[in-house]
Amino acid sequence: MAGGNDSSVTEFVLLGFTDLQELLFVIFLLMYITTLVGNLGMIVLIRTNSQLHVPLYFFLSHLSFLDICCSSSIVPKLLSGLLAERNIISFNGCITQFFSFALLGTTEAVLLAVMAYDRYVAIHEPLHYVVAMPHGVCVQLVVGSYTAGCLNALVHTSGLLLLSFCGPNLINHFYCEMPPLLLLSCSDTRLNKVVMVTCVGFIVTTSGLAIVASYACILLTVWSIHSAEGRHKAFSTCTSHLMAVALFYGSAAFLYFHPFSRSTDNQGKTASVFYTLVTPMLNPFIYSLRNKEVRSTLRRAMNKVFSMYSHRSRSNQTTADIPCHGRVSRRTKADT
Repeated sequence: MAGGNDSSVTEFVLLGFTDLQELLFVIFLLMYITTLVGNLGMIVLIRTNSQLHVPLYFFLSHLSFLDICCSSSIVPKLLSGLLAERNIISFNGCITQFFSFALLGTTEAVLLAVMAYDRYVAIHEPLHYVVAMPHGVCVQLVVGSYTAGCLNALVHTSGLLLLSFCGPNLINHFYCEMPPLLLLSCSDTRLNKVVMVTCVGFIVTTSGLAIVASYACILLTVWSIHSAEGRHKAFSTCTSHLMAVALFYGSAAFLYFHPFSRSTDNQGKTASVFYTLVTPMLNPFIYSLRNKEVRSTLRRAMNKVFSMYSHRSRSNQTTADIPCHGRVSRRTKADT
């Protein structure tokens, strides 16, 4: 890291995608809208239904919140860039975008590990699940996840602010990410790379080990269940979380596998699209389609909305018919 920032660069140009921009705009916009609707709907459903006020859905609501924020920190700028000749972002805006993305990504990685532990407690202590995971403990775990994300983002952002950027200012990506930014710096970035690899490795290793340890304990617990139906029911509570973990860690591992290679730029953009758009869009569907309680709650909510709409339509129709009868009555009297 350099001793101070004497950058001459005041803005960056995000090269993003150069082909099929109009088509990509439509696709990414639809994906972003789906992400917002799906995750906001999940949050509202969890908050308004008392049957879902248990630790699993408390964590799930924060996962949906993180997915909304993560996509919102990247996609609006991506969409505007697809319609503009040059997608320009200021130096401060680039640093802010990177900080937000690092904070949210790290927090989600830790939160997925917390959710794995929650699944272990739910299977190991099914009758005392709510007692074993009181609301105060859940809040502490969530706050700890956000704290870890904030600390990681502060470390990397501070390192970026100590670097000098003298030009060029072309970022071969659609958002401000650490590897392409380090390639543009005219400072010695070896320490930044070591810190980045160390922090990412530590976060992935610790959260991954927590997930593996939790599921190892889950397997031991399920193995002791004698009935096949009981084992199937226990495993079914974990499938949604396992799918979310596979999506998140799979795309993240591919994204950071060759973080400083210039030859994998297109692959890096594809992995980033999966990481910032596809995964946040799919998470609410994974949990809603694979979870019986969420499906039943959603079905009741939709039936309630439809019944209210039908009742309002009938009321409006009845109100509209009253003046017509009045006019007929008055015309009849006049004729008489």
